[in-house]
Amino acid sequence: MRIVDIREKSVDISRYRDPTIPSGGLTTSIVALTTDVVRAGKPVTGYGFSSLGRFAQSGLIRERFAPRLLQAGEVDPMSAWAAMMTGEKPGGHGERCVAIGTLDMALWDAAAKIGGLPLHRFLRQRLGIDPGGATNVEVYASGGYPYPSNDLGRLSDEMKALREQGYGKAKIKIGANPLSQDLKRIETAQKAFDGAGCLAVDAMNAYDAGHSLKAAEVLSPLGLLWWEDVCDPLDFETQSAVTAVYPNPIAAGEPLFSVAEAKLLDRHGGLRRNRDILLFDPVHCYGLPGYLQIIGALEHSGWSRRSFWPHGGHLFSLHIASALGLGGTEVNPLSFPPFGGLADHAIVSDGRTEPPDAPGIGFELKADLIGLFERL
Repeated sequence: MRIVDIREKSVDISRYRDPTIPSGGLTTSIVALTTDVVRAGKPVTGYGFSSLGRFAQSGLIRERFAPRLLQAGEVDPMSAWAAMMTGEKPGGHGERCVAIGTLDMALWDAAAKIGGLPLHRFLRQRLGIDPGGATNVEVYASGGYPYPSNDLGRLSDEMKALREQGYGKAKIKIGANPLSQDLKRIETAQKAFDGAGCLAVDAMNAYDAGHSLKAAEVLSPLGLLWWEDVCDPLDFETQSAVTAVYPNPIAAGEPLFSVAEAKLLDRHGGLRRNRDILLFDPVHCYGLPGYLQIIGALEHSGWSRRSFWPHGGHLFSLHIASALGLGGTEVNPLSFPPFGGLADHAIVSDGRTEPPDAPGIGFELKADLIGLFERL
């Protein structure tokens, strides 16, 4: 396929179902990538966005990476990745990886549409993976951001809503408040679910060395599903000190964006291959080609593919988890509308769900989101 037009726009996103609650000015880039391939009388267009939790990449996309794609001639998603990286030096990842990942999502959407397959089936075919394997994926509901008022009451309502949607496991945020308040948040959220191992906590890299060890002591007896993003993502000394004393699973990797950083985490972060979780975001890791490099490198060093639970909470991550046979994936059913969550009318049963069966990623099955893309 040849890319003939790329359009990008920065849009506001919110951590909350109620977008009036301040979210720190978060944005994301949305892109529409038009190809020269015609289906049903229209050029095939792929859609993508910059995953969730970072910011829009407008300048990088418009000034560097979109022009390279438009000049590349015939491409597929793998060769397009190489074209976008033309002239880029090793290291200095910054957020260029997110800009490339945004366009990569749209490339895979377009390629799967051209192939007439949902992305998870297209990926299995492209990567030589058993097409007859299971397609459903274990999922957990992510959210639980601190509310500026009535935090515990609103958190309780949110967790109950997630439980009613069929989710048996959830994740909430900690680290922004004193540990005593976070313990109340954990207790509140756990009441909505059944027993130990149903609630994960995400500290959003908030703890320094001293606070990390104190939190490890307090959180150890709570039976958490995992404790995520403990400290600065490159503070491997603190990360290792925590894993040495914390007996339950640690989850890490979301804020690391390259295979070189993933290898450093594995080598120096003290993670335990028999219990810990890897949360790299496929979009933020230079797109799927970069994510596959990370999986390949860490599998080679002894990690199981089941240890990977991609960050993002959206349909692209769901397809990837299904196609690659990963441990599971995050879903944002209430946060980051309209980007987070599953397709309209999708069902979660026994903590599992299926990716959409429509060609491409299936954004067309999310009415609010496809409307946003089509206005590009």
